[in-house]
Amino acid sequence: MADNPRSRLVTQGVARSPNRAMLRAVGFGDGDFEKPIVGIGNGHSNMNPCNAGIQPLVDRAMSALRAAGAMPQVFGFPTVTDGIGMGTEAMKYSLVSREVIADAVETAVNGQAMDGVLCVGGCDKNMPGSMIAMARMNVPGMFEYAGTIKPGHWKEKHDLTVVSVFEAVGAYSAGKMSDEDFIGIEKNACPTVGACGGMYTANTMSSSFEALGMSLLGSSQLASPDPEKADSAADAARVLVAAIRRNIRPRDIITRKSLENAVAVVMATGGSTNAVLHYLAIASAAEVEWTIDDFERIRQKVPVLCNLKPSGPYVATEFHQAGGVPQVLKILLEHGVLHGECLTVTGRSLGDELERLKIPSRPRAGQDVIRPWENPVYAHGHLAILRGNLSPEGCVAKITGLKQTSITGPARVFDSEPQCMEAILARRIAPGDVIVIRYEGPRGGPGMQEMLAPTSAIIGQGLGDSVGLITDGRFSGGTWGMVVGHVAPEAYEGGPIALVREGDSITIDAQARLIQLNVPEAELARRRAAWKQPAPRYTRGLLAKYMRLVSTASKGAVTDSAS
Repeated sequence: MADNPRSRLVTQGVARSPNRAMLRAVGFGDGDFEKPIVGIGNGHSNMNPCNAGIQPLVDRAMSALRAAGAMPQVFGFPTVTDGIGMGTEAMKYSLVSREVIADAVETAVNGQAMDGVLCVGGCDKNMPGSMIAMARMNVPGMFEYAGTIKPGHWKEKHDLTVVSVFEAVGAYSAGKMSDEDFIGIEKNACPTVGACGGMYTANTMSSSFEALGMSLLGSSQLASPDPEKADSAADAARVLVAAIRRNIRPRDIITRKSLENAVAVVMATGGSTNAVLHYLAIASAAEVEWTIDDFERIRQKVPVLCNLKPSGPYVATEFHQAGGVPQVLKILLEHGVLHGECLTVTGRSLGDELERLKIPSRPRAGQDVIRPWENPVYAHGHLAILRGNLSPEGCVAKITGLKQTSITGPARVFDSEPQCMEAILARRIAPGDVIVIRYEGPRGGPGMQEMLAPTSAIIGQGLGDSVGLITDGRFSGGTWGMVVGHVAPEAYEGGPIALVREGDSITIDAQARLIQLNVPEAELARRRAAWKQPAPRYTRGLLAKYMRLVSTASKGAVTDSAS
């Protein structure tokens, strides 16, 4: 088979002379029309540190593609900066950008009949957006992560990240932090380019892509500014050209078993709740059977092995130094919770890749970042699927790092995140309260804003172990505490969360996997009969379009569902 089975449709034959003429203008010569055309989805942007270091990686990848006998074509995709938009109307575009990125990658690759695609991205939605597109198109492809940020330092504070600043807001507003420390943390938390430094959403997704088989092992936790990150981009380009020649495609790699591998790494590393939404969406795009209950199934058999932020003390660069994702994969393989036979983009199995890299069976002694199997941070995974009369479709709770795993208390009800944040900063939330933030779901928000600002403020005020929070929105990977997100059906669709009233008793029990509104069913029926759907917050533009198309959170909040 030719190396350019797709692009030859636009480069071969007499009728394609005009096409070739345009390609000559961008650097193609006589011998280049038989070569595979490989797209590079370039997420470079100076909108945020996450993506500001990408261009050198793209430059290295372009050189490596040419050296491997391919013709690179670079195109951009947009990004949204969660850490900058957080807590404002701008944040509503965050999850929406995942779909925009997927559509942009699909448009460029299929619109130019490319033979393969290497996506290079950093901020949270770059990864799932790119992977959704690859799974949809089933064109040879892989993902190269922009790399993690290096930790910041201020006085005696250990390894700052951007979440440290969010938590400082709560501490400062509660009078527990000086002006000097507040400004010092702000100025020193983000010292380099790279994505958020804990096991937040960007590092969660990049780590799990190694396990999925769609990124090179050992590539995800490298620091963005370091030379080895650019070396990784060149390696990825060479591997992709080989995959194109062997016709290894995403749906050969993304299977039910490889999804289990990816989710096992999410659990073992203490990763973000957003992984639930994103893997539901990736599975949907790849047409692989996968439901919200599969996350609970994996949680039960995979311990948390990594002591990483947000609930632990260590950052991504320390994780890499301790052995990173390959070390975690080897431990999981040795204990029977990893499918080592799964194909990777290299053409070798995951088990063969670990053997080739000579990864030891046990983590290195003298470090506490990666624990051995028999001494985990937690005996079971940290992302639990809860159900009850408040969330019949299921919702997601992060249950590690807590002194208590259940709470029953009075509801403090807010119909938007800003309303809630105002109450927290005004010190109107007390120990034992259960905060309800609703009408922030996929359609109601729209866009499922992340609740990092309120959860971090709660932590900063010292209420993390004594206040519960539930929402039909979602959480940042930097969130921890007694928090439950993705409550479905959402309030805008008339889900039970819409029926909660101020002072109602609510129970969150992570061990029983229960989320319950302690109100008689007859009373709920009366409230349901009186409920009216509010007017949409947007009637034109992207957010209005998203509202019309998006699925429920329990199916991944996707916009191209077949059902």
